[in-house]
Amino acid sequence: MTVLVLGGAGYIGSHTVDRLVEKGFDVAVVDNLVTGHKAAINSKARFYYGDVRDTSFLEQVFTTEKIDSVVHFAAFSVVPESMRVPLKYFDNNTAGMINLLEVMERHNVKQIVFSSTAATYGEPKQIPIKETDPQVPTNPYGESKLAMEKIMHWADLASGIKFVALRYFNVAGAKADGSIGEDHHPETHLVPIILQVAAGERTELKIFGADYPTKDGTNVRDYVHVVDLADAHILALAYLAKGNDSDAFNLGSATGFSNQEILEAARKVTGQPIPATMAPRRPGDPATLIAASDKARQTLGWQPQYDNIEDIIRTAWNWKQGHPQGYGEGAK
Repeated sequence: MTVLVLGGAGYIGSHTVDRLVEKGFDVAVVDNLVTGHKAAINSKARFYYGDVRDTSFLEQVFTTEKIDSVVHFAAFSVVPESMRVPLKYFDNNTAGMINLLEVMERHNVKQIVFSSTAATYGEPKQIPIKETDPQVPTNPYGESKLAMEKIMHWADLASGIKFVALRYFNVAGAKADGSIGEDHHPETHLVPIILQVAAGERTELKIFGADYPTKDGTNVRDYVHVVDLADAHILALAYLAKGNDSDAFNLGSATGFSNQEILEAARKVTGQPIPATMAPRRPGDPATLIAASDKARQTLGWQPQYDNIEDIIRTAWNWKQGHPQGYGEGAK
């Protein structure tokens, strides 16, 4: 039977496809390549070019493949953009989930692992954040993902489609051999932006907000390595395959690093000065997000291999040095 990975050409999706193939799974990938790269997909996975909102296309994929379970990454995920064009996020993310679940129901596919986010919590009431804490998003991206979680819940009650929602925090790093990594256009994530400055592609780093109620005034985030994250999705598939009930899990390192601390770690790893200036806060950004991920460790058996921020940045720098232009022009 086949695992269908939606958004499998993206950053986290491609690493998950790679790990699935390494572990002997039969994998099919769906991606519209709006933000993903075909070159990032493991050559042993079958690729279908199309959009999760395209019903006839999805029907064709589900008819062609003997799909056992779905891993769903296909979503827009840029918080500032979601503040400017919220309807784009509800159309692609939330409406896309509805279409997917309808097709799954028609083809009797009953298991889905969903790429959710810490953004569903909004401004946390306590740190670390637990799965049972209130979910009150502060931006349309988080709201669209929360809606997707709720839609899956009701689809489970109505049709028995079991799900695992993995709410993760800041993702960084790359495959250890540097063969695949992070390549967004434009780039919005802190670590690759810092490394673009280190590589001389940007003149300086802008840190958005120096007046947050944190240890040094800059945002504090919980970083998890992309391969550790990929492994959690595979563990979630195993959890569902055993007939367990639907559930949600936080994925994080349980350690918070401020933007300033990430900058200092990157300076150490790269040996570059990395100039930085402070800029105003961005709307929709909570001050601190740190996960309590005990539940994933205990229930799923998740054991992250990367717990040192310098090691995480080092794998990202390895990818960056080997692929200065990312996947390159025409890589789509």
